[in-house]
Amino acid sequence: MRLIFSNRYYMYIELIIIGLIIPSIILINRLADNILLILWAITSYTLIVYIFFHKKEKFSEVLNFSSFTTNNLIIIFVRWFFLSLLIFIITFYFYNDKLFIIQKENPYLLFIIFFIYPFLSALPQEFIFTTFLFSRYKNLINQKYIIYMSAFLFMFAHVLFINFIAPFLSIFGGIIFARTYMKTKSLALVTLEHALYGNTLFFMGLGYYFWGGSVN
Repeated sequence: MRLIFSNRYYMYIELIIIGLIIPSIILINRLADNILLILWAITSYTLIVYIFFHKKEKFSEVLNFSSFTTNNLIIIFVRWFFLSLLIFIITFYFYNDKLFIIQKENPYLLFIIFFIYPFLSALPQEFIFTTFLFSRYKNLINQKYIIYMSAFLFMFAHVLFINFIAPFLSIFGGIIFARTYMKTKSLALVTLEHALYGNTLFFMGLGYYFWGGSVN
């Protein structure tokens, strides 16, 4: 079994299935409403492969809270602050009908999202697209390009929402998150950063385009 999961050809096929085929199936069959269930199914598979057939790190080493240094946090929060202003400007001028839409329609939902999004969505996504991908495919993908591979697959995973804004923002988010992980090797830190932007998008209103309900 270990030989199969460690085989280069198997890993190539695995990467194509996870990164391209599954999102395409979701897109073609309009399954975005089930995205969390599918996301956690993929996460379960990647976690099993990571633990039993790939890495032998302790969970604390994968999370790597030691990367929560003052310098790293300042970089992440300052970047998030200025990009949040940009997100607000984009929403205000181009998607004004979505600005603060959750607060207007269901403010309690926003609090629920703030608490569950980091754990149910940001965490599994970052495990798949950074922790798992960077470690699992390091011998298949040139390290000079692995950040962009991560960002591309992260972007492609958002095409299934069938709108422009989700993949457009995701390519930039994917690059930011991949660079943070490349620098820190911390799943916890990159999840925090992902959650900051995700919750900001929901707060501003563009989160509408990152949910199954946005599919037309």
